[in-house]
Amino acid sequence: MTEETPGFEEKPDVPSGATPEDAEPKDAPSAEGASPAGDASAAAQTAGLTAQLDQVRTALGERTADLQRLQAEYQNYRRRVERDRIAVKELAVSSLLTELLPVLDDIGRAREHGELVGGFKSVAESLETVAAKMGLQQFGKEGEPFDPMIHEALMHSYAPDVTETTCVAILQPGYRFGERTIRPARVAVAEPQPGAQSVKSDDTTAEAAEDKENGGPDEG
Repeated sequence: MTEETPGFEEKPDVPSGATPEDAEPKDAPSAEGASPAGDASAAAQTAGLTAQLDQVRTALGERTADLQRLQAEYQNYRRRVERDRIAVKELAVSSLLTELLPVLDDIGRAREHGELVGGFKSVAESLETVAAKMGLQQFGKEGEPFDPMIHEALMHSYAPDVTETTCVAILQPGYRFGERTIRPARVAVAEPQPGAQSVKSDDTTAEAAEDKENGGPDEG
């Protein structure tokens, strides 16, 4: 068993022919020598991240545009569906009210002849109230100008006291639902008497000529 001699430190083996300096550990490469390579790597990494960010932004813009387009199409679809729903409802109500018009005509004739009494009067008034709540409006009055868009002339005559074609009698009232005329008013019309306008003009001319001959109209 060997004993270690105190006072001596062990040294690493040195290959033969090597100097003592070869046995000492070499210093690590300085940081200054690795700086250019590190900067190039960081720049490349930054450029890659920037390119990826640009791609993400482009994709986000495209998806946002798609979403906005879909939202606009959906809003247009909702408005179109709502218009169609209202149109179908109005058409159904208009058809129902059109079927009720003969009943309303019978009620009107009964009222004119004084036959709208008792329970029949109550039922008739309730029916008219319901029809009015649904939007049915009656029109057509004596003395109003004739309008072929809302009137249907069933009788024709001449009258000296009218200056234009006028409804002189309402044979059957008209009805409208909203802006739609579901039945025109059936009326008797009167036109100005032929020649009445020319006779009036001749009289006016003669009076003017007479006044001129007499030196003008009397004063005072």
